[in-house]
Amino acid sequence: MEHGSVTDSTSSTFSIMEEDHTLANSVRFVLNQDPRVAFCGYSIPHPADNKINIRVQTTGDPAKDVLKDSLQDLMVMCQHVRGTFDTAVTDFRQNNPTGMDIDVNKKVA
Repeated sequence: MEHGSVTDSTSSTFSIMEEDHTLANSVRFVLNQDPRVAFCGYSIPHPADNKINIRVQTTGDPAKDVLKDSLQDLMVMCQHVRGTFDTAVTDFRQNNPTGMDIDVNKKVA
């Protein structure tokens, strides 16, 4: 849900339900990398609420478009991380056919 001025599309607050710091901080990070962003931040109104508010102020572009672009960028980053992780797991399994020999009962000195 978008909260903002009808006359100024460069400044808006977006509420996202059923999310927490994990998504909010990631979105904030990506938004801050965008040169079109003058300010961005997030808040969680109450610890018991699963709701985040993301505030975006831009240098001229509509805040909604900048947020949408940042969410797309974040999705690409996450896909890259997932692909890199999956490749590393596959490589490990191919190079270590017996897997990891872990003794959970062994005491570490």
